[in-house]
Amino acid sequence: MSHFNENAKWRYATKKFDTSKKVSSEDLATLKEAIRLSASSFGLQLYKVIIVENPELRAKLLTASWGQTQIVDASHLLIFANQTTVENADVDHYLNNVATTRNLPIDALAGYGDYMKGAVANMPEEVKPIWTAKQTYIALSNLLNAAAELKIDVTPMEGFVPAQYNEILGLDKLGLNAAIVATVGYRHEEDATQHYAKVRKSNEELFLTL
Repeated sequence: MSHFNENAKWRYATKKFDTSKKVSSEDLATLKEAIRLSASSFGLQLYKVIIVENPELRAKLLTASWGQTQIVDASHLLIFANQTTVENADVDHYLNNVATTRNLPIDALAGYGDYMKGAVANMPEEVKPIWTAKQTYIALSNLLNAAAELKIDVTPMEGFVPAQYNEILGLDKLGLNAAIVATVGYRHEEDATQHYAKVRKSNEELFLTL
């Protein structure tokens, strides 16, 4: 746990990436696996993670990101896109995966499937995209922590226009919405932000024991 906290102290929101340094395919695979293993509500993982490598696309996304250069300078650009709707088919897909992975008859999961479908059916339509968007932040946290262990920098970014991202990437046609962006790479030695003391609330201010 000491390493985890030290890694957390090491990471920061990188403002300037070193464009000459690229994340290796092996490390990228590790980060993808960390994202894949993330917790999610009911285990449904109602989102996609888009890795944008095309420089022309990234240049277009720069204009939709308030001109923040991390979008084009970082080694990799990841977009966590939540589903805008939730259907019974999503639950069925998950149950089939459970049955296959755990070598169970699908009928054994019928009760749990009905429970999940009932919970989704009782959820107002306008709440569903909010719920699925929240799940992307859990996945993002796994990326942050795994990357810090590898001494890879990740900057979570909400400073973008989701509607423009959706249009540029065609996400709306896929029933997806850009929820949160993460730029991944290595800090530039000239990025002064890395030398700032980390500012967080004290335990006394942050935690409330009842």
